[in-house]
Amino acid sequence: MNVLVCVKHVPDTETRVKVAADGLHLDLGEANWVVNPYDEYAVEQGLQLKEKLGGEVTVITVGGDDATKSLRQALAMGADKAVLCSDPAFEDADPWSTARILAAAAAKLPCDLILSGKHGVGGDNQQVGSLLGQLMGIPVVTVVTGMDLEGTSLMLKREIEGGTEVVKASLPCVISCQKGLNEPRYPSLKGIMAAKKKEITAWKAADLGLDPATLAPSFQLKKMELPPPRPAGKILSGEIPDQVKELVKLLHDEAKAI
Repeated sequence: MNVLVCVKHVPDTETRVKVAADGLHLDLGEANWVVNPYDEYAVEQGLQLKEKLGGEVTVITVGGDDATKSLRQALAMGADKAVLCSDPAFEDADPWSTARILAAAAAKLPCDLILSGKHGVGGDNQQVGSLLGQLMGIPVVTVVTGMDLEGTSLMLKREIEGGTEVVKASLPCVISCQKGLNEPRYPSLKGIMAAKKKEITAWKAADLGLDPATLAPSFQLKKMELPPPRPAGKILSGEIPDQVKELVKLLHDEAKAI
């Protein structure tokens, strides 16, 4: 089985968020960039399928040259090939444009299954996988926590509110992976050394047959700002009955909570 895994190069979730001076971007100059944590479940699932059924695992990302760091990590885990979709026209790609780029790349990389994380922690849009399936005209199943292959179909477990849903999807399809699907492996020293020697294929807009003019974001960001600082708390003093009366008064008059 040939599996295509979409990964994203994102700031570490422990990064301290700062808004840039222009008020339209985040200042990530000091951020530590890593492979999106949810995408690690997708890579691991692809590797397990390859080990069971044969075939290849190809990882792909849309980003700048620095995104090769995440591709190298996936290669070190055991992926066979890596593709970087990088072009100045891709820099401000929104989820729709990102899905178009990946769909154009997938058309050049015949595969039986496309995997991704359930969302990227960088933007938290949780849209690219679903849009990718729509553009390719194939089934999409999201937030998957269990997967079994039955012939040319997949039996999938996915999270829903208050329970688990079982879905059957025919191949090829797009699956977004959730925590609990597997336990991602750590790259071995041998894998890390081998990953350094593997070539990463780079494709620009022209290579994918895309017109840069059509990749402009479909929405406009007007302003970005951090939430206002939380007001200082109050410490009540006195006897317990007096504190309760004061607390009720504050909740009613100031917080408007009751």
